[in-house]
Amino acid sequence: MFGCQQNLIKEDKNTLSIIEYLCSESNDLYNCAVYYGRQIFFKTRKIVTGYDLTAQMKTNLHFKAGYASSMQQTCLNVGEAFKSFKKLLAKANKGDLEQKPRPPKYRKSGGLFTVSYPKKWLKLVNGKIRFPLGRQVKVWFGISEFFLPMPSNLHWSTIKEIRLLPRNRCFYAEFVYSEQIKMQPLDESKALGLDHGLNNWLTCVSNTGDSFIVDGKHLKSINQWYNKQLAKLKEGKPQGFWSRTLANITEKRNRQMRDATNKAARIVINYCLVNSIGTLVFGWNQGQKQGANLGKKNNQKFVSVPTAKLKNRIAQLCQKYGIRFIETEESYSSKASFLDNDELPKYGEKPERWHESGKRVQRGLYQTAQNQYINCDANGAANILRKVKARLELDLSRVNRGVLTTPIRVRLWANSVQESPRL
Repeated sequence: MFGCQQNLIKEDKNTLSIIEYLCSESNDLYNCAVYYGRQIFFKTRKIVTGYDLTAQMKTNLHFKAGYASSMQQTCLNVGEAFKSFKKLLAKANKGDLEQKPRPPKYRKSGGLFTVSYPKKWLKLVNGKIRFPLGRQVKVWFGISEFFLPMPSNLHWSTIKEIRLLPRNRCFYAEFVYSEQIKMQPLDESKALGLDHGLNNWLTCVSNTGDSFIVDGKHLKSINQWYNKQLAKLKEGKPQGFWSRTLANITEKRNRQMRDATNKAARIVINYCLVNSIGTLVFGWNQGQKQGANLGKKNNQKFVSVPTAKLKNRIAQLCQKYGIRFIETEESYSSKASFLDNDELPKYGEKPERWHESGKRVQRGLYQTAQNQYINCDANGAANILRKVKARLELDLSRVNRGVLTTPIRVRLWANSVQESPRL
């Protein structure tokens, strides 16, 4: 298995200038490779590969402006983009896609792009990593190398690749390394259903008789404050306006979002590992953010929360630890009553006379047909499990009113959990 760690690069101005130069040349090389690949496709309808692009770009000045192996990785990245385009085009020709895919686009002129160094061309010298720059750079500028510190929590023998990532006027070193995972015994008959939202970012209900909520209020507050600052700084400015201040607050917000995503995913996965849960069911409707109609303010809050990234991160960790990850559509899971065993139709297949037996009486509170009050989102998470009950042969007998009434709230940036009777 491979792991990944990103470290903010805090070096002297000369080193940062070298990295900025490399990322700038990588961006220009990317656009040159995209231009060549697009022209080949338009004229011959053939899809180029990364190796075709490498062979073609070897004489390009931007290719020579860096170390050959790192610039080759840029060409391979363009090749991967065209490879994905080829697969999407095949699906579109079969009628499996609603929209016809377009060839890879150009990056912004004058921008920065990732520079990748395979470990084969790197050396560890006195606790620092040596990055070569190539002969041409030495001829032009008289510089042949630069150094970055080796992280103390990683072993050099496990490093596979190092990437230099530009992001909002900051640079990160991304270390790709191999790791050994000690697999734990898991029971696939034990399942955890996940219902995502806003104030309750993830509501989790297991068929073992437990429930908890990963809090999303702090995350929503961070996004709200960022949007206010963004609107204030852009007021009266032309479209496309950007500044150092905007870059700083955007990078800060993005770091907080990444931290929240990783923390929330780890909370869910750790719960599964501790309780030997081998199946995780995530409720998700494709295109739900694009079609969200929650009002102007709620749409802004909902769309800016990185729930899709969280889902993908959970799926990655499930693959890493051997947990079965199931994604299912979640239509009518919040309306139907789990305790009353309401029918759960799929989206667009609701019978004409279908109606739920319970109702949402107030924020976070659901009333069943027997006048029992339970948590709305816990009811939705339980119904997500019920969506796949027959297919996965799950036993939901232990999911009762008590489980759906008092989920424990887990706050992302706190060391303790708080019990919540309803919300």
